[in-house]
Amino acid sequence: MHYSLGIDAGGTYTDAILVKDSDGSIISSSKALTTYPDLVVGIRNAIESLDSESFEHVNLVSVSTTLATNTVLEGTGCPVALILVGEHPVKGDFPAKHILSTPGGHDFNGGEIEELDIEAVRNFAEKVKDDVAAFAVSSFFSIRNPEHEIAITDVIHEMTGLPVVCGHELSQDLGAYERAVTAALNAQLIPIAHKFVRSVMDEIERKNIDARLLMLKCDGTVVGLKDALDKPVETIFSGPAASLVGASFLSGLDTCAVVDVGGTSTDVSAINDGIPELSDTGAVVGGWKTRVRATRMETSAMGGDSHVWTRSKKINIGPRRVIPLCLASSKYPSFLNKLKKSPVPLRSVLDRNVQPTKFFMRSGFKPVGLDESEAEVLNAIGDEPMSLDEISLVSKRYPSTVIIDSLIQKRLIQAVGFTPTDALHVLGEYTSWDVEASKVGAEKLGRLSKMTSFDFCVKVKEIVAKNMAFNLMSYLLPGIDRDGIKKIVEGEFKSRFKVDIPVVLLGGPVIAYEEYMENVIDAEIIIPDHAEVGNAAGALFGKGIKRVELIVRPVSVADPSEGYLAFSPMGRRTFDNYREAIEYASDHGKKLVIDYMGECGVSKDNTEINITQKTYSPEDWKHDPLETVIHITGIGYPKKFMM
Repeated sequence: MHYSLGIDAGGTYTDAILVKDSDGSIISSSKALTTYPDLVVGIRNAIESLDSESFEHVNLVSVSTTLATNTVLEGTGCPVALILVGEHPVKGDFPAKHILSTPGGHDFNGGEIEELDIEAVRNFAEKVKDDVAAFAVSSFFSIRNPEHEIAITDVIHEMTGLPVVCGHELSQDLGAYERAVTAALNAQLIPIAHKFVRSVMDEIERKNIDARLLMLKCDGTVVGLKDALDKPVETIFSGPAASLVGASFLSGLDTCAVVDVGGTSTDVSAINDGIPELSDTGAVVGGWKTRVRATRMETSAMGGDSHVWTRSKKINIGPRRVIPLCLASSKYPSFLNKLKKSPVPLRSVLDRNVQPTKFFMRSGFKPVGLDESEAEVLNAIGDEPMSLDEISLVSKRYPSTVIIDSLIQKRLIQAVGFTPTDALHVLGEYTSWDVEASKVGAEKLGRLSKMTSFDFCVKVKEIVAKNMAFNLMSYLLPGIDRDGIKKIVEGEFKSRFKVDIPVVLLGGPVIAYEEYMENVIDAEIIIPDHAEVGNAAGALFGKGIKRVELIVRPVSVADPSEGYLAFSPMGRRTFDNYREAIEYASDHGKKLVIDYMGECGVSKDNTEINITQKTYSPEDWKHDPLETVIHITGIGYPKKFMM
């Protein structure tokens, strides 16, 4: 008898599920709080609640995580430096702390436009190396010739030893700006991804589980460990992708819409005939447009543990996640009394950090890159929740919102505050932790909003439910005016939406929102068994898919007899004639696919390879095709359940 173990590490909870390979039946499942900065504790707590007698027969462990998504949404990625080579179109900001633009780059055929200024790169790396955790490099048309990106990588590795992410490694699509953004986001995530994967591996080894380890990507497919570590940006939205696959499995539906309410975000997506619906363009996360192929989705930074705060009598939710008051009170016995004594500030000074229910504590991460004011405030913060007033009594410098936000962004402190989870505790619809702490927080915030604590919590729940409905309908009605959708969801018209496919709700307390969703939307709302661990189930059911694109073009359009160029993710090669280039492209592409599947533990015999070839030539062209694009897709099956 063999089993498979699925793990989903979310921003708030870490879920685990054990499945029997023979029929796909769920043997046991569990939830545990995600722990920072040592994720292994949360993973261990989740795994230890499963049927341990089956561990010696587990031969596959597959993982999904919202860690990358939440990091980008909350703006808490590691500081990085970005090097732009050549005539990069700067369309706006980049997600990097330091940026260098330097001469270099290539043309459409991979020919060097301008010599790379490697000395400028050396000076830049020397200047910023102590202020960043990684580097990203994006050279103009590196997808045709990556030699400048590779040269820069060698220099930075030699000088700093820090990770370097190259644009050509992440995407073969055109779009220089988006590729640079993707490289920078990936660099932000690499240190975090390495720590996460190491945590999973450590716990699996501790349990004496001898199994292949895979991770779910954002398109619903699985990836081997090497790619997961080298390209963590591709695990952005792997949580939502897991929810799709998991919702389909748990509900028995091949076609459905899915609303997944996590701790940090609410994500809406759909699966059709068992295949996740993919976006036509790169994923957009935290406002950044990337070249990452992902499930098409509607996401918002509003989840069960999003921060609820008030200003000018308005209730705000998110975008950052905080530790709920009810949970903090359960973990720290002195916290409830501290919360009760916390003064209610004047309405004129309120902001996202100045709140009667907002507290801060150290996260345990090692400080890096702090200025004097940040260091002073951090030194005053302890390992248990402290209010701003308490911090200011210890620190020589007042903990301003700017300083607090910077320390949160650097993952050095965690915030505690009122959340939708607290609202459900007050309403009696979800009571896992200290209800009294939630009631105290609701009373203080309700007073600022001129509402009773109960009415305040009803309003918070209503905002979350309307956000779920709005995201769902915005997803199902792409291109339709979002203001109009919002007005219908808000009840401004005597009408409601009708949805023709089932809507599956996933997440811990989603049953609390079921009735409201049914009132706003005419649809079959389904909350399947094990909905609270749907993502962990989804982590086990992704296929291994590898897509490779190769392009063949003549060296010279004026004289094709000069030879042909073959472009692949590994660079370009020159051949004497068209047929040699095509043969190489096909064989090389298939090898890349097979090698990738091998890293995922999928044999060549269990891999289906499809090759499509398209040619382009002008009407009066009398030679071999001007351009040939070869798409090679491999589909592998790491695990087949006999259902």
